Amino acid sequence: MLRGILEITAAAGSHLETVEATIVATFSRRMHIKLADGTRLAARIKGKKLKPVCGDRVLVTEIEGEDDWLITEVLPRKNVLSRPNQRGRVEILAANLDLLIVVAAATPKPDWFIVDRYLCGAEEMGTDAMVVYNKSDLADPPDELQVYAGIGYDTIYCSAASGDNIETMREKLGSRTAIMVGQSGVGKSSLINKLLGTDTLRTAINSDKTSEGRHTTVDSEMLELTGEARVIDSPGVRDYAPALDDAVSVARGFREIAAASQDCRFANCRHIREPHCAVKTGVQAGRISERRYESYRRLFALTERLAQSHV
Repeated sequence: MLRGILEITAAAGSHLETVEATIVATFSRRMHIKLADGTRLAARIKGKKLKPVCGDRVLVTEIEGEDDWLITEVLPRKNVLSRPNQRGRVEILAANLDLLIVVAAATPKPDWFIVDRYLCGAEEMGTDAMVVYNKSDLADPPDELQVYAGIGYDTIYCSAASGDNIETMREKLGSRTAIMVGQSGVGKSSLINKLLGTDTLRTAINSDKTSEGRHTTVDSEMLELTGEARVIDSPGVRDYAPALDDAVSVARGFREIAAASQDCRFANCRHIREPHCAVKTGVQAGRISERRYESYRRLFALTERLAQSHV
């Protein structure tokens, strides 16, 4: 909630405003901010230590003689969507989210392991998540949608091209702040354009040679929909992993595994090779998706490797 504070500070004999704002677009060290009254302004960051992201609440100050404002402080965050970068350090992608929308599509070929990792990230940050399958005009609904619905996630089978089920997505958004994530080329920008009713965002077609999506969103941007909903359009990815404290944390990101683990004989069971593991029993009995369990094992191994390589 914007506090709308107003401070008067003296600088070079003149009075400059300091107010609270929200980051609504990022362009490396430059940003677009939105004030409490809805005014959108350009801003840049003070110093090299501040690293605001889309969705952040910040303090900004006028710069005398310039149109740009200066971002001086990042206010406490409710939550963050993050990932480890190539150096193993945590990179924050967005902040203060109510909903994470993971988009897959008929083309390019869905990578359900990436979907699982985003859902794990949502569980870790304590926010709701939704799985959207775009381009329903090109393919029947995949079985995986039923898997996600079965463990409690909202799922939507839709088409940005035809408009099928776009209103359902709008209703589920409500008045929340969401981020739309997924592989390159799945149609995130097209879906947001449909929700907006405009062609605000650039879109691209898949590469004919590789069927891999081309990146069209260079930086993150928050778009306002009707009903006070806000959606952050983020760059498409070819891979993603959440930034977790340790490999044991991975189980918390898989709802059905976290639930089944309560019945494991050993409290520190990792659900890999331990005996009397309720999770493995659940997989064998068909209560837990074998593919989701494989996804858990892969992310567990990756998180363990990252932790060991940066000890």
